[in-house]
Amino acid sequence: MITKRIIPCLDVKNGRVVKGVNFEGLQDMADPVEMARYYNESGADELVFYDITASVEGRTLFTDILRRVASQIFIPLTVGGGIRTLEDFDRVLKCGADKVSVNSGAIANPGIIPAAAQKYGNQCVVLSADIKRVDGRFMLFAKGGRENTGIDALDWLEQGVKNGAGELVVNSIDTDGVKNGFDLELLDAVAARCAVPIIASGGAGRKEDFLELFRNHPAVDAGLAASIFHTKQVEIRDLKGYLRENGVEMRL
Repeated sequence: MITKRIIPCLDVKNGRVVKGVNFEGLQDMADPVEMARYYNESGADELVFYDITASVEGRTLFTDILRRVASQIFIPLTVGGGIRTLEDFDRVLKCGADKVSVNSGAIANPGIIPAAAQKYGNQCVVLSADIKRVDGRFMLFAKGGRENTGIDALDWLEQGVKNGAGELVVNSIDTDGVKNGFDLELLDAVAARCAVPIIASGGAGRKEDFLELFRNHPAVDAGLAASIFHTKQVEIRDLKGYLRENGVEMRL
């Protein structure tokens, strides 16, 4: 049986880790380098680093902070934010990233997915999507969840996998930061159409939310969360022990 993964996420703005609700009302949390070190030591399976305003501000990602984060950890690191070209892929990989996450950059230029997959391998290309219900349909949003692209999110993810994305991060704007559980309906809809690893993002509030995710939605490979780990509401080692006790295969 494949082990499930627990992935903390550092949303970085102006060099600091921040967190909001439904992608709004960002509050300062901590220093990303200290936080990366903490997660490396506390049993996280991977770490995700998003420079969350790079795309909106039309600039490249903060590579100095990224280098310092990468130097502190020995777990896989996925990096996203302002990734628009193969040069951007190259730059963050050289800073120590293991995988590169594309979101708005792929919406602007869908050709970056097959190009990057061909150059770096599918396993390196993570397609992240910010998704919100609009009139009963799952729609793809851009620019940090600010802009409805008018694109059907399920069609988009399915095409992204066909183009070479090796992993999907499914961010539910509807459940982001609300802490009432993952968006299981959305995750099931994605899993029905996409046969690559799926990372669930948005909505975790308790250990039980992860148990529900992994036990009853086996197509989902990983649970990603931010504020509950940052504030130590849920400790990763405790969470993994709890999941293992309840029959979920975990790397302890």
